[in-house]
Amino acid sequence: MLDPLTHAVRRDIADIRLAEHVFAPHYVAPMERRIAVATVLCGDRDDGAVPIATLSKGDRFDVLDISGATAWGIAVKAGLVGYVAIAAIEGLSV
Repeated sequence: MLDPLTHAVRRDIADIRLAEHVFAPHYVAPMERRIAVATVLCGDRDDGAVPIATLSKGDRFDVLDISGATAWGIAVKAGLVGYVAIAAIEGLSV
C-alpha cells in the first residue's frame, strides 16, 4: 500500500514515477519549482486544512496538479505530499 502522505497518489492522478506501482486514470510528470516565501503544506486544499509541514523559501516543490489557488505536489526536502498556495511558488500565479 502506498501512503498518500508520502506518495503522490490520488484517485484521479499519480506521479508518473509511481506508474509501475499503482494504477491511476492519469499520470503526470512533476514540474520542479521553488518555494518563493515561507508557507505551509496542507493535507487538503480546503481553507481549514491542517498544516502538515512548514516550507521555507527556496525549498523544492514538485508540482503535479494546479486547481484554483492551490498546487498539489511533493515537498521534496520534507518527503511529504500535499497542497500549497500557488502564490507561494516561484513561477506560478493565480
